[in-house]
Amino acid sequence: MWYIKKRLLIGGLVIMNKNKLIEAREWARAELEGCADFWLKNGMDKEHGGVYTCLDREGKIFSTDKSVWMQGRCGWIYAWLCHAYGVKEEWLAASKSCLGFLEEHCVNRDAGGRLYFTVTEDGQPLRQRRYCFSEAFYCIANAEYYGLTGEKEHLERALRAYEMYWNLNHGMPDPTGMGPKTVPETRSGRALGIPMILLNVTSVLKRVNPENAELYDSRASECVSDILNYHFKPELGCTLENVAPDGTARLNYTDGRMVNPGHDIECSWFLMERANDTGDKELHKKAVEIFDLAFNAGWDKEYGGILYFLDCLGNPPEAYEHDMKLWWPHNEALIASLMIYRDTGDEKYLDIFCQVLDYCKTYFADQPYGEWYGYLRRDGKPTQPACKGSTFKGPFHVPRCLSLVDLMIGEILGE
Repeated sequence: MWYIKKRLLIGGLVIMNKNKLIEAREWARAELEGCADFWLKNGMDKEHGGVYTCLDREGKIFSTDKSVWMQGRCGWIYAWLCHAYGVKEEWLAASKSCLGFLEEHCVNRDAGGRLYFTVTEDGQPLRQRRYCFSEAFYCIANAEYYGLTGEKEHLERALRAYEMYWNLNHGMPDPTGMGPKTVPETRSGRALGIPMILLNVTSVLKRVNPENAELYDSRASECVSDILNYHFKPELGCTLENVAPDGTARLNYTDGRMVNPGHDIECSWFLMERANDTGDKELHKKAVEIFDLAFNAGWDKEYGGILYFLDCLGNPPEAYEHDMKLWWPHNEALIASLMIYRDTGDEKYLDIFCQVLDYCKTYFADQPYGEWYGYLRRDGKPTQPACKGSTFKGPFHVPRCLSLVDLMIGEILGE
């Protein structure tokens, strides 16, 4: 790691900052324990395997359909927690349960091994999507489990899914027969989520399978290039979700002007990880710039919190939920701001971290029942009836964030 230690060494750390960090770490550790236990207690399916994620505030199941994304994400997070903190049998069992459910029920073997998007509680297929994120999360779950256990079959599964995920986004025909979202003769383009998530998946694989580092480095470099050359638009003050194939900004319709501050902030710390891995200081600076633009534009000056969608020209966003506050952008902001502070020593980012942390403590955390609310209205009140999980929210963003915050504060404190 090349990043600057400066005043962050324990001997020179300002006492006030040290106390802030210690307090934040204690809170993060307590929240992490509660979050991990919430899903183990309420979400794990002891009959069919896998995890339910449609849970209300108290943890009661309100839909038994299962998100395939969440089977992969849950499989990854509990293996990651074992990697970070040491193996706990209940964590390992949860990861293994999700991996087993994925393998038995979620792979569409009639469509080249693509994965479904949703299935019933006992694994009957419900929905297939053109997007490849089910494959991405299946990949990192198997990869992390392999890194933990050394069981080669999980590496083999991860690598098969990785190659499919990569190839589907590099010209391979979709074996499901599903075409692109828009008529390609009329409009085609690039989506930020593809190189962004590919970069993260590649990072996980490189960590657990360093024998193939050359391949992973090459692909990570391509992802970085795609993000910076096509989507990053400093002249517009943002990173665009959707651009033309050559990266041209298409500002005459709403999708072409869409900015998702949470995505951009998440992207910034993926880029910082890559910069730290390679010693690329210029990449790190650009990642910080992406964070700055996204956070400054996305932070709600009236109510606090990060807005979900913006229009880069200030026009009305098309998404109905554009001014809601969702859990995951705030998770990404905690990670990214603390990472910048760790890497640079710039106290501005410790202030941002504390600003976001205060918002999360006040509005998202729910001490009586554990875990965080997923969906807040603009004023910070939970949507009603409140929920802790859905098809898109499960044991992933919150525990990933809390564990990384805990670990990074330990690095900053020199422990």
